[in-house]
Amino acid sequence: MQTSHEVTRNNPPAAPVAPVPAPFLSAYSAAIRRYDLLEPGQEQQLARRWQETRDRSAADALVTSHLRLAAKLARGYKGYGLPLVDLIAEANLGLVIAASRFEPGRGARFSSYAIWWIKANIHDYVLRSWSLVKIGTTAAQKKLFFKLRSEIRKANGSVMAGLTPDVVEVIAGKLAVTARDVIEMDARLNGDLSLNARIGDEEGGTELEALLVDGAVDAETVLVDHEQMDLRTKALRAALGGLTARERRVFEARRLTECPVTLDRLAHELSVSSERVRQIEARAFAKVKRAVILAAQNAARGTV
Repeated sequence: MQTSHEVTRNNPPAAPVAPVPAPFLSAYSAAIRRYDLLEPGQEQQLARRWQETRDRSAADALVTSHLRLAAKLARGYKGYGLPLVDLIAEANLGLVIAASRFEPGRGARFSSYAIWWIKANIHDYVLRSWSLVKIGTTAAQKKLFFKLRSEIRKANGSVMAGLTPDVVEVIAGKLAVTARDVIEMDARLNGDLSLNARIGDEEGGTELEALLVDGAVDAETVLVDHEQMDLRTKALRAALGGLTARERRVFEARRLTECPVTLDRLAHELSVSSERVRQIEARAFAKVKRAVILAAQNAARGTV
């Protein structure tokens, strides 16, 4: 009897398999009908034997008597397009986990307790197998995944129609998620779209990937911008080297800082009037501008 929940949960999704023949499922259904249902007292006795003595036969009896319940719940998830035999296998695994954790002293029927583990295991399998993109990472998203289709039908009067803004708001409020979550989950439920899917005919068509627009800046533009920034930086450094100490102090304080120093403060620091500081700033700016323009012209001539 396997009771290691963590090991099972970490197994990768099963690879796509061929449909299981109907005779196989019929034979399985006939086989599990051979096991009798248990009375409440029998469930309690078997659960205690398993917990107290680790009697393998007691656990087996508890599990096999509920295989029909697991199969019934698994059939309810056929609409997700996954192999029924895999759904039943996952349901049976949930049943085994429930048997290993069932506490008979609490007074609940084993079937009531097992339903939650069976559904949890099936849900986990469906979410793992549905899409290459991981979905349902939170409790709210999982609830949205399994409830969205039924809520859309309810909102549209039992008709499976498309989402409208009003329906989105209703479902978002009912399931305690955002409208964006509803829209994104609806798109995911429609399945993954391969970037290699062909658009158009064989001769004139192309793959979807080739039609996607890349909003990122191309490498050539990035390189040109980087070179221009480098040239401007070098030109500015050269220009600052042509200023006097006082001109450089005023220019840097007024033009090269995020929070420019006031004229009054610089005037106090340099022991001159505010108007004089303004004049020094204007003269320094003119010198820097000429030096930068000259450096750009020299660079342009060098590239021609």
